[in-house]
Amino acid sequence: MISKHPKLPRLALPLLMQLAGIIAIAQPGILTGRVTGVSDGDTITIVTSSFREYKIRLNGIDAPESSQDFGQASKKNLSRLIFGREVRVAWRKQDRYDRILGRVFVGETDVNLEQIRSGHAWFYRAYENELPASDRASFDRAERESRNSARGLWQSAAPTPPWDYRAARREAGTGSFSRVSAPSVTGSQAQANVPVRGNRNSGIYHLPECPDYEKIGIRNRVSFKTEAEAREGGFRKARNCP
Repeated sequence: MISKHPKLPRLALPLLMQLAGIIAIAQPGILTGRVTGVSDGDTITIVTSSFREYKIRLNGIDAPESSQDFGQASKKNLSRLIFGREVRVAWRKQDRYDRILGRVFVGETDVNLEQIRSGHAWFYRAYENELPASDRASFDRAERESRNSARGLWQSAAPTPPWDYRAARREAGTGSFSRVSAPSVTGSQAQANVPVRGNRNSGIYHLPECPDYEKIGIRNRVSFKTEAEAREGGFRKARNCP
């Protein structure tokens, strides 16, 4: 006589369904779903065909905060591209906020890259080592083209990167962002008064007249008095410096 398996307790079913969802999301790969929310220029919410909701952080880019200059324009552009549409998310990991870090595509359009190309986000170089070399190259090229063409946020002479904006908020210890102004020194005056800046993540140093001098996040900055001192510390000069 074949024995029957005991029925699962009713309360166990929701737990099993939750566990199945955790197992499914633990495996990196491809997610598809409809965009139901756009939080800002680099964060969205999608709902899959199985009615599961996921928060997606567009990997490799950093858009202006909503309270920053051009923050609302960045959000609006991302909404124009994908809100209400079916997207494909190629992802590898989740961040500490349980957001999926992914590359978002709508049709053949690479949305992450488009946000940079149109001047609505920065290439997030602090985490570039987590990207394939081909992605780093395409993101870097897109940002250079956008900056040289003065698109979007690059219409400003010295836009404040969002990582500096967030760092200023943390240092101020307030719940609101404070505007960080770029130094107004240039040329020989800047060379005399402002130290050489190194980026401890990339191992690259920048001079005051270099285009990426102000883009190094506060936490990643290393100051040197001279280029020789930077080179002795194992840093190399940025290729886009004059």
